[in-house]
Amino acid sequence: MATAAVKEKDAEVMQNQVAEQKQQETGLSNSEKFTNKVLKEFGQSAGGEFRVTDFQRQLISGYFIGIDRALKAAEERRVADNAWKKEANNDPITWNTIDLNAVALDVMHYARMGLDITQKNMLFAIPYKDNNRTAKTGTKLYSVNFMQGYNGIRYIAEKYALEKPKSVTTELVYSTDVFKPIKKSHENNVESYEFSITNAFDRGEIVGGFGYIEYADPTKNRLIIMSKKDIEKRKPKYASAEFWGTEATGKKVTQYVNGKKEQVDTEGWYEEMCLKTIRREVYSPKNIPIDPQKIDESYQYMKEQELRYAQMEAQDLIEANTASEVIDIPEDAARISDVVDTETGEIKQANNAPAEKAENPTVSPLDDTPFSDKPDADGQIAMPGF
Repeated sequence: MATAAVKEKDAEVMQNQVAEQKQQETGLSNSEKFTNKVLKEFGQSAGGEFRVTDFQRQLISGYFIGIDRALKAAEERRVADNAWKKEANNDPITWNTIDLNAVALDVMHYARMGLDITQKNMLFAIPYKDNNRTAKTGTKLYSVNFMQGYNGIRYIAEKYALEKPKSVTTELVYSTDVFKPIKKSHENNVESYEFSITNAFDRGEIVGGFGYIEYADPTKNRLIIMSKKDIEKRKPKYASAEFWGTEATGKKVTQYVNGKKEQVDTEGWYEEMCLKTIRREVYSPKNIPIDPQKIDESYQYMKEQELRYAQMEAQDLIEANTASEVIDIPEDAARISDVVDTETGEIKQANNAPAEKAENPTVSPLDDTPFSDKPDADGQIAMPGF
């Protein structure tokens, strides 16, 4: 009898705690609920309590905004694609259809490293259909991959560097430019280069590029040279013509002219993609060595996620619903493509297809308005999964 009474009392206490927690969360914004979800998921994974700084809380809140924008952009693209693709994707891309637990765990690790998704070209959220996960669970779920932009790559390289560089220069070299590498020798103990632009308004074709890493001790300076062939070797297997252009990919893009589809050539953002490739190479651990003593759990987690994504991509286990690449658009870009979102760097709408109303659209979190149009038991509209 005593044991039954104790169990009944414990159950009552648990019910009261759940009710109290629900009451406390009633007045929370969606971003605050998301933050609590992230902390809860990470706490369970870590197997105990942990401390989170105010700055990390701020970063997590920013992830909520960035992920929501990426989900909406991907859903708009899915709907637009269905207007012209033979095999339609009938699985909406929303907060209800992503693996929220996995996203929460990813967010905590990236926030602990200090990566800010709201900063330009630091980090991008890319939703994709994980066919491997779908096969295992039997449930069609999307995953969200976080890909570093140029500023994110630079931030991580400098944060974990064995020795932080004083300065890093990256440049494309064109056919009319004059570039002369100066290598180390018995007469010269500092690696360097000479570079001049002879015709600023018509520099010709891209022939390569270089990166120059400078340290407080100039004898440690490094010059990394990449030919055009070196750059294009690093082009993704499924490179997008919207980004790399028709000449580099052999693909055309679909445009709608007077309501009719046309296959046309495009320049894409070839120059920007080449420069991005050089930057990734220059800031890689191969050229800016990592300090083993600085490597933490979150850094290892990030590398494991990148490897997992690369392996899945190689095995064709990813069905992309947004661009598989993220472009780092320069601050002073004079031209802007109709298919590129300057906030996220992702494709906004598929090949200029006519816009259609998205299925189960999400609502912007900027004003903390609801994400679901179905009220809960209390008659309130709440964000799913929180």
